[in-house]
Amino acid sequence: SHRVKLLLLYLSTDNGLVESLQSCPATNPSMLNVHLVPHTHDDVGWLKTVDQYYYGDRNNIQHAGVQYILDSVIDQLQKDPARRFIYVETAFFYRWWRQQSQSTQRIVAQLVNEGRLEFINGGWCMSDEATTHYSAVIDQMTLGLRFLNDTFGECGRPRVAWHIDPFGHAREHASIFAQMGYDGFFFGRLDYQDKARRMKTKEMEMLWRASESLTPPLADLFTGVLPNGYNPPEGFCWDQSCDDAPIRDDPDLEDYNVDEIVQKFLNASYRQAAFYKTNHIIMTMGSDFQYENANLWYKNMDKLIKYVNALQAKGSKVNVLYSTPSCYLQELNLANLTWPLKTDDFFPYADDAHDFWTGYFTSRPALKLYERLSNSRLQTCNQLEVLGGPKSKSGPFGEGDSDTMKRAMGVAQHHDAVSGTEKQHVAYDYARRLATGWAHCEVQKHNHHSNTLATLGSEAPRVFCENLNISVCPLTESSHKFSMNVYNPLGRTVSWPVRLPVNGSVYSVTDANGRVVPLSKSTQEVRRNRGYAKGELVFQVEAPPLGYSTYIISMLRDEPPASSAKPTVTLSIQNKFLKVTFDDTTGLLSSLTDLETDQTIQLTQNFYWYNASAGNNKESRQTSGAYIFRPNSSDPFVINKTAETQIVTVSSTVQEVTQRFSPWVSQVVRLYEGHRELELEWTVGPVPVADGLGKEVITRLDTDIKSSDYFYTDSNGREVLERRKDYRPTWELKQTEPVAGNYYPINSRAYIKDDKHQLTVVTDRSQGASSLYNGSLEIMLHRRLLYDDFRGVGEPLSEPGEFSDGLVARGRLLLTLSPPDTAADVHRPLAQGMVLQPLLSFQDGTPSANTKLEFSGLQTSLPPAVHLLTLSQWDKDTALIRLEHQYQAKESKTHSQPVTVNLQKLFSTLEVLGASEMSLGANQWKEDMNRLHAKDPSPWEVTLNPMEIRTLLLRVRQL
Repeated sequence: SHRVKLLLLYLSTDNGLVESLQSCPATNPSMLNVHLVPHTHDDVGWLKTVDQYYYGDRNNIQHAGVQYILDSVIDQLQKDPARRFIYVETAFFYRWWRQQSQSTQRIVAQLVNEGRLEFINGGWCMSDEATTHYSAVIDQMTLGLRFLNDTFGECGRPRVAWHIDPFGHAREHASIFAQMGYDGFFFGRLDYQDKARRMKTKEMEMLWRASESLTPPLADLFTGVLPNGYNPPEGFCWDQSCDDAPIRDDPDLEDYNVDEIVQKFLNASYRQAAFYKTNHIIMTMGSDFQYENANLWYKNMDKLIKYVNALQAKGSKVNVLYSTPSCYLQELNLANLTWPLKTDDFFPYADDAHDFWTGYFTSRPALKLYERLSNSRLQTCNQLEVLGGPKSKSGPFGEGDSDTMKRAMGVAQHHDAVSGTEKQHVAYDYARRLATGWAHCEVQKHNHHSNTLATLGSEAPRVFCENLNISVCPLTESSHKFSMNVYNPLGRTVSWPVRLPVNGSVYSVTDANGRVVPLSKSTQEVRRNRGYAKGELVFQVEAPPLGYSTYIISMLRDEPPASSAKPTVTLSIQNKFLKVTFDDTTGLLSSLTDLETDQTIQLTQNFYWYNASAGNNKESRQTSGAYIFRPNSSDPFVINKTAETQIVTVSSTVQEVTQRFSPWVSQVVRLYEGHRELELEWTVGPVPVADGLGKEVITRLDTDIKSSDYFYTDSNGREVLERRKDYRPTWELKQTEPVAGNYYPINSRAYIKDDKHQLTVVTDRSQGASSLYNGSLEIMLHRRLLYDDFRGVGEPLSEPGEFSDGLVARGRLLLTLSPPDTAADVHRPLAQGMVLQPLLSFQDGTPSANTKLEFSGLQTSLPPAVHLLTLSQWDKDTALIRLEHQYQAKESKTHSQPVTVNLQKLFSTLEVLGASEMSLGANQWKEDMNRLHAKDPSPWEVTLNPMEIRTLLLRVRQL
């Protein structure tokens, strides 16, 4: 019923676009046109590290060398102007380009200008879609697109998004691509049942309406499913890595096969055309790391084109040509057809009845958290670069302090990086790159805080305690008096709890105004799995928007603290917003009450594990692995029906209860003063596998909410999609995996609700989640498996961890309870505070008298609906800013409406001299984009509608 006309306003004022489409080869309107697209798919790390892939190192693991691919392709393209090639991964192209001579660079630039070499997608990598956060995806796309724009200008701007390998597709990604000005999107993988139905109904190409909030066509994107994943049709792979027969076209030599190959190709073309609507079809001529010797491919494709087209003289109706995705898309647009409309997403992805790719939503939980924390660190780094004023830095490819981190984060978004589907040695390499980025950012923060912002007069070195998550910070453990600087990267004042490992028994903490801060001491045994601290100091800090505040911590008594833990009786904890009760026989949570609305739900929470299939199942050999989740049974094993529980702290700052379920699973339940959320800090691992059983560990929340098979998950941290058990909006689902087939990715939140209650869980990293029972919500936290799952990675997912006995993962879930119509008012800001965390730094001693103890980069807090997504130095006098409306349409009575920000009243230390609006990817001016946009009341006023992101380049001067 949903059909829409697609009008890509191709021939607008955009001259570069007109030029590049004029370079498209001629087609024949009365024939079936077969567009051959020569391409290579170059993973930015997978079985080898990104640099091993670039150089062609460690070919014993996989024969692949990207530098040779680019060398060979450029050489072959020059031999015939009809030849075409597309290139995708800017991380690799950037490495190669820097090593080329000026004459090679000139040749490449000419090939780009003539449309013979075309960049497609163009981000630093081809990002994963299930486990990435929108802010990091936008950044990595911007990084790649900027390099192409700086290097090649308008002709280097990719027109088409190309996600041929990611394992399922997120609606938010399509929305991002639409807002970046892409004309279309092609991918390779979708659920086998969905694909079969689409082939039958000729719905392989569609219009994807990728937002429920943005006014069409802002987030509308033409989307096409490729016919063979991203491989050539069977029998036509001519790479050095393939075994298909070459075209043997000398009749005097043996095995002449031209007629046979031509016939086979005609058959393949007609077979494929039966599933598509127009007289144009696309064939992906290439695959993983192909074209290292491009001559083999081009020599045979030249012959194929020649001999197939020669038959036209005898009445054949097939026309073969070298082409690119954007030239193919132009033909679809000219066909002026009506396309089916798609409004949901493409998760979960299964390639067979028992093969659901829903395990990677959780695989490598520590890497997934580290990537998220690194994003927070990078945003802070970017902000300080702008607030700190001009430095010796020019653009992201001069070596500014944040650039190492930008590239490390760019690589980490790859669909075998944060996804957790790489080999172990490659996972270490991604983490090492991020760690190097952190180190570069610390140098810069030290400079900015100490010099530029003149924050701390003290000569003592600044220390960033990166191990607070395991209660280790040598400075706080040993110092008798020290200061702590808290930087807040958000556009509004936020209160955060801080926990510092200490050895004294009595401390005092004062804030920037000299006021005493309430604090509590915890001597929690559960946390203290490392280090020498005998206890933790817990207090709440706040810092002004885009600014910092300084706290002074003094030890008053230094004998070790007395233990305050006491075993429990019937217990409950509460603050002014929430009350939580525990069951006195099991020690588990039993209820949650919102004291403001006086609503209570029954709530039990426990930990379970699914027994991972070891491939001895009669129906199929499919195992659980890095990609695939396949439990042996739909019923998980409970780790313990009861939890050993103790109240550890009851104070004015925090109340906490520890629960120990087994030697490898424990949890702290916390309620902070003044907070509307309940924190569950879980610790899982090392997961025991001596019994020969792989384990997929979940926590499950069971409530009396009448959710009736519906639950809700976010898409890349932004819009929320409705999910329903055993159901797909697009086709009649035949459910073959009752657990794995109901798992969806969450990046920041999931919730269940009925008319009265909504229970929302905000997460600290990407995870898999589902609701398999009425009133239930489960989240997979950790996986340790003993078998490979036959999708190419070639090793079981069994992370050794620090002591080689298995990885220990620790994380936080934040629970909120509210009526459905006010839920977003709590979970939206809560999730942003989880994504952008405060930066803590420490100095021994006390700041000198002239030190500025508090600073805000903004004149006033941003309106509650507005999120400052990006603030980043662009070049010497300009900064890139993205302002985002963080609410969906109809989500909040208070906030789901347009809101206006005045750019000249934004910053406290920067004067805004000029503002120009750009596409979301910051590689074209907004007025040059052929998508409609509304006018603002004045050049300085920026109006945001729900879920809208506005990207502006500001000319700024330091005040």
